[in-house]
Amino acid sequence: MKIYHNYPMKEKSNIKIGGSAKSFIEVDDKNQLKKIYENYNNIFLIGNGTNTLFSDSNLDFTFVSIKNLDKITQLKRGIVKVESGLDFSKLMQYMNKENYSGLENLAGIPGSVGGLAYMNGGAYNTEIFDCIKEVEIFHEGKIDVFQKNQLNFSYRYTEMQDKNCVILSTTFEFDDGFDLEKVLEIQKLREEKQPLHLPSLGSTFKNPSGDFAARLISEAGLKGTIRGNAQISEKHPNFLLNLGEATFKDIAELLFLIKKTIKEKFDISLEEEIIIIK
Repeated sequence: MKIYHNYPMKEKSNIKIGGSAKSFIEVDDKNQLKKIYENYNNIFLIGNGTNTLFSDSNLDFTFVSIKNLDKITQLKRGIVKVESGLDFSKLMQYMNKENYSGLENLAGIPGSVGGLAYMNGGAYNTEIFDCIKEVEIFHEGKIDVFQKNQLNFSYRYTEMQDKNCVILSTTFEFDDGFDLEKVLEIQKLREEKQPLHLPSLGSTFKNPSGDFAARLISEAGLKGTIRGNAQISEKHPNFLLNLGEATFKDIAELLFLIKKTIKEKFDISLEEEIIIIK
């Protein structure tokens, strides 16, 4: 376990914005979490920071990284236990190697396996919970394992978000037959449709029922709008971009503008998909 104080969080967020954290702790063993939760407060678990926006002021939090918990264990054919710190791209590589299928539509999504499970991440009509069998969770000082049918989850939501749980590992149940052609197709679509050349947090808002946040933002005439050094992407308007030296205030102004405009024009209240820490 490594402990840092006054830790710069800017490099821990994909959008490259963030102030100094009170403490930043890297764990090497899941059993270290009990001690951390007994001795620190204002704890926030951080994965790869792919969808997390930090305030650029001082952050009165203890951030805990479980990135070093990244083992993959095949329990039997088709049943695979994955620790939460593993980068999702490495799970996709493992599926290719073992000829496992089920999550190909998620190819190219940045982030850790635990982060995607925590928010039930997904794309192209597939969600990570489609292949989840059980989840190992740290909550209230103890470790528990829950079967999929014991958990509440829906579009971009799991009950772990409400209970401040830490997902330690996820056990998947895969079919045989990795679809490499599908993966390459999805990756090409991402490159064509998403602004991957600049720092961002990916999709900013959840899609409202029966519609798409990107379409609404585009129809509202907000594509390309700039505040300070932040911009609503012209390529994919549900992405907010750091043009170089964007601040938390710049992003916050764009978030406010989008939500206000969409509510006024379409009477739809957009909800952030990103996590905001301030």
